[in-house]
Amino acid sequence: MAQKRIPAVFMRGGTSKAVVFNRSDLPSDPAEWNDIFLAVMGSPDPNGRQLDGMGGGISSLSKICIVGPPTRPDADVDYTFAQISVNSDGVDYSGNCGNMSSAIGPLAVESGLVPAPMDGEATVRIHNTNTSKIIISRFPVLDGLPDTGGDLAIDGVAGTGAPVRLEFTDPGGAKTGRLLPTGRVRDQLDVPNLGTVTVTMVDAANPCVFVEAAILGKDGTDLPEKLESDAAFLAQMEAIRCAASVAMGIAPDLATARAIPSVPKVAMVAAPRPSPTLSGRLLGSAEMSIMIRMISIGRPHRAVPITGAICLGIASRIEGSVPHGLSTAGDGPISVAHPSGVTVVDAKIENAGDPSRAKALHGAVYRTTRRLFEGHVLYRPAPLSSEIGTPQAAE
Repeated sequence: MAQKRIPAVFMRGGTSKAVVFNRSDLPSDPAEWNDIFLAVMGSPDPNGRQLDGMGGGISSLSKICIVGPPTRPDADVDYTFAQISVNSDGVDYSGNCGNMSSAIGPLAVESGLVPAPMDGEATVRIHNTNTSKIIISRFPVLDGLPDTGGDLAIDGVAGTGAPVRLEFTDPGGAKTGRLLPTGRVRDQLDVPNLGTVTVTMVDAANPCVFVEAAILGKDGTDLPEKLESDAAFLAQMEAIRCAASVAMGIAPDLATARAIPSVPKVAMVAAPRPSPTLSGRLLGSAEMSIMIRMISIGRPHRAVPITGAICLGIASRIEGSVPHGLSTAGDGPISVAHPSGVTVVDAKIENAGDPSRAKALHGAVYRTTRRLFEGHVLYRPAPLSSEIGTPQAAE
């Protein structure tokens, strides 16, 4: 069987990498996309390595982005994100990737989809079709192209690059339509094999459920390899995630919740304390406002998804929430400690003390990005069928 080829760009955005397609290069019927994306990434792979594709064997390296002309008057470009499962034939469009969002503005300018000034700062309004939200991307431009040089270093990525500021405007209700889907800042979930668990469920940038590490018998400092070997812990986190999915109205029942693995994200959080990182550096308590260990598609994330960090930052500003009770940030920038280091986010909330009126105005973060390869991606068509998700129609 002859291989097929499609024009594509391979990009790093923050601590993730993805194959990026122009919407015009894909089949006109989105129902045909899933099998292409699976073949391109090398999924499903029972070995968990995706060696026969562009994937890297973990969720942060198994991603697809689709860009195209805007379908909203308040946007410059449309962007759809697809999370590709490593071990199964799942293609999930239910949430966005904040890290890869940082790549979309520079890519749109470099690809000629969006004009930019010859020098100075470019501003690109990105319509994320997964969440129907606008993300504003600001980055430096030199000679009409994105400037990749800069001195911004982000934990988890070697070297430095030009800063890309992402502003998630009005991020509340990205999936459920409400910042606090249950109307409460704390909820009691009835979780199988755990009993009643106190959590905070927030829907901002992506829906997330936060549980204090101590409830799970942890101090929040464990690195991904240790957590990954703890089958009981992973089962508990998945049970919490599924129970939260039903409580948030994302899924009607636990079986459906298990079939939507990317949302809500589930994370354990803890107050600042000395914590090791994957590089061997020991973070001091003074370097962080709050600590997080997030699970992504059933596996411990090696850093923190940007949408997860934004959601945590917003949750930390909501009075009475689990993160608010652990955070030391006050009104200042929120330093989120994770296995690769620290990510600094900003968040602004109106009526933070009133759950019925609380509104997230914005969440912001800085990332770096770089185009790694451009050309054609080759794949072998396979008789696969993924039913977990299909692209949402742009509004």
